[in-house]
Amino acid sequence: MKATNQIDVLDTPSDLKEKGIQQVAEAVNGLVADSFALYIKTKNYHWHMSGRHFRDYHLLLDEQADQIFATIDPLAERVRKLGENTIRSVAHIAQLQRVKDNDEDFVAPKDMLVDLMNENKKMAKNMRDAHKIADDAEDVATASLIEVYIDETERRTWFLFETTRELN
Repeated sequence: MKATNQIDVLDTPSDLKEKGIQQVAEAVNGLVADSFALYIKTKNYHWHMSGRHFRDYHLLLDEQADQIFATIDPLAERVRKLGENTIRSVAHIAQLQRVKDNDEDFVAPKDMLVDLMNENKKMAKNMRDAHKIADDAEDVATASLIEVYIDETERRTWFLFETTRELN
């Protein structure tokens, strides 16, 4: 009887090629880390919003944070469905995240919104890159999942852009 490697216990069968699975898992784990980081950044700005448009911005950022948070579990579970490991800790998130943290004591409301708009734009690009990797690996399920999140991310970018425009 063959001894079972502990890591093999978590291996999920797939008909996708192993190299493709590893590349998809790496790309999607980056999205999981970015989603956690963008969620925290959005909540940070939500909690520290101030000014005359406080209520509108506070509610907008809360809605956007909820939407971002809702992507994390399906993305992480997709990695597991491929038989790979996903995010295990806050330190792991910090290693993989591409979202820049903001620990400033005060950020002006417009600067918060512009920062989040730019982070969401980068997130959409990173999602497109992950989508291409999934396409190249013939992983239709991952590509389909990411397509919905790209649209949601572009919508958040659009809302943030329109919110920061000056009235003429």
